[in-house]
Amino acid sequence: MRSPYEILGVEATASAADLQKAYRKLAKKLHPDLNPGDKAAEEKFKEVTAAYDLLGDVDKRKRFDAGEIDASGAERPQHRYYRDFAGADQGHPYADASGYADYMDSDDAFAELLRRSEQARANRRGRDLHYSLSIDFAESITGAAKRLTLPDGGTLDVTIPPGLVDGQILRLRGKGAPGTGKGGPGDALIEVEVRPDPRFAREGDDISLELPISLSEAVLGGKVRVPTPTGDVTMTVPKGSNTGTTLRLRGKGAPHAGGGHGDEFVKLKVVLPKGPDPALEAFVETWDRKAFNPREDGAS
Repeated sequence: MRSPYEILGVEATASAADLQKAYRKLAKKLHPDLNPGDKAAEEKFKEVTAAYDLLGDVDKRKRFDAGEIDASGAERPQHRYYRDFAGADQGHPYADASGYADYMDSDDAFAELLRRSEQARANRRGRDLHYSLSIDFAESITGAAKRLTLPDGGTLDVTIPPGLVDGQILRLRGKGAPGTGKGGPGDALIEVEVRPDPRFAREGDDISLELPISLSEAVLGGKVRVPTPTGDVTMTVPKGSNTGTTLRLRGKGAPHAGGGHGDEFVKLKVVLPKGPDPALEAFVETWDRKAFNPREDGAS
């Protein structure tokens, strides 16, 4: 652990005025309100404030110099760490306004910023909490009501909107960690994972499906059952259909943002029976095979 003198950039013989001057200079440079979003500056500011909190207290500084406490303010025989010191009600530079006492009589803009920061900390909004939730592909298209079990044993009821996509984050306002003072609770942020369905693929608001059909269905046409996210429907296969023929089921895709739905595209795949079929072989033998050559240019 670095020495608080080293953190503030002063010698061990520095006067109280020198300590205050060094802290003020670093605080102006590193204060979180002057460096929004800069996590590195925020961590350094906490380190500088903790160092000044120790050295700025005459008794703590005397005990530190005597080796009775370490740089975090913990008794050396107890081997306590900064996280224990930071969680205590007393001695934490953010627990009250004592860390800013040297500035409370100043009228400059930085002192006012510190005053507002202390007031904001006393009424801080709770943290947002992050969770993950897995749903079925069909639920992502149609929507669903799900219950999420939290690590602490609690639950959250989550409404999955129709048309949700994989990785989308849902915000449940006020369901995060509690705030302090007048600060309200944070939000629960739920990242939704859509479990893939081997039957379907999604492209935008449309979905696609490969459907096996028999040779007789391909040649003669007929009615077949087709899976959709909302259940099976009946579809007509035209006579003379081929592998790769694609049919459209209108409105069976995901909902559009402005209303309506995408479509489901059904790609046919002609599948022959498994194993030898004497009847089929006999038919093919009597069929004039020279009448059709699929490899000729223009054949379809």
